[in-house]
Amino acid sequence: MTSRKATTARGRTLGAELRELRDRSGLSTREAASRIGWTAAMLNRTENGLRATNPEEVASILGAYGVTGADRERLLALARDAERPGWWEPGDSIYPAALKALIGFETQATRITDVETSLVPGLLQTAEYTRAVMQACGVPPLEVETRVATRLGRQAILSRPAPPMFSAFIDEASLRRPVGGARAMAEQLHHIRRAASRPNISVRIIPLHTGAHAALSGPFTILEFERAKPLVHQEGKSTLCFVDSSAEVKTFVTCVDTLKSTSLTPERSIEYLDSIIADHGRQEPA
Repeated sequence: MTSRKATTARGRTLGAELRELRDRSGLSTREAASRIGWTAAMLNRTENGLRATNPEEVASILGAYGVTGADRERLLALARDAERPGWWEPGDSIYPAALKALIGFETQATRITDVETSLVPGLLQTAEYTRAVMQACGVPPLEVETRVATRLGRQAILSRPAPPMFSAFIDEASLRRPVGGARAMAEQLHHIRRAASRPNISVRIIPLHTGAHAALSGPFTILEFERAKPLVHQEGKSTLCFVDSSAEVKTFVTCVDTLKSTSLTPERSIEYLDSIIADHGRQEPA
């Protein structure tokens, strides 16, 4: 039996549900693994989303736990979906595995908290803003439009039925920098303002007069799920990584709690955003 690493949100969700079913059955990891014919380590990795599994293996697990009917069919369907590529994985994809994983996690998250200190959050960017960022970062011209389209595609999760709750904490410096020019930046800020009117989206600005704040060490995103443990995504110029240790995730959650007291309220942030939009308007060439 081969072991494959599971990096998809669907795999994590499936593992969390299997762990919950084992707990309900009153079985320890060792007892359950013995029934299935696995090692305890193999079952533990499956439950934590660190090992991919297939529908046949899931059927064996469900049989050992006595799961039947609609729950059995739903979990087998989830096992089949976990092996299926998403829209962002077309054959010879140019995207790194970590980015594919991020997109998968975003589609499964029930809450996303994005803290940004130098850019507008990706899920709130306009095409023109994204294009300007890509060009400034030296992305090859032939890849720019593909990446822009991918970023816009990711944003669909915010307007789908039953969308995740999305909270953005944005340093004012990110909103003052005229990426793409004053006119493009003003439109970007109008886009944020329109997005913030949706019931599932909130925007909080960290004003410059705050001085030093808890997020100055760098941007990050917290993704929370219905059943799986939350994780944190961090991105550098050439790296993307995930943090899922409960202790480490807690430090990021604490950072967000601190930012709630140092940032403007969502209502005040919109008023402040209007003043920044006006400032960009005054910078437009005559």
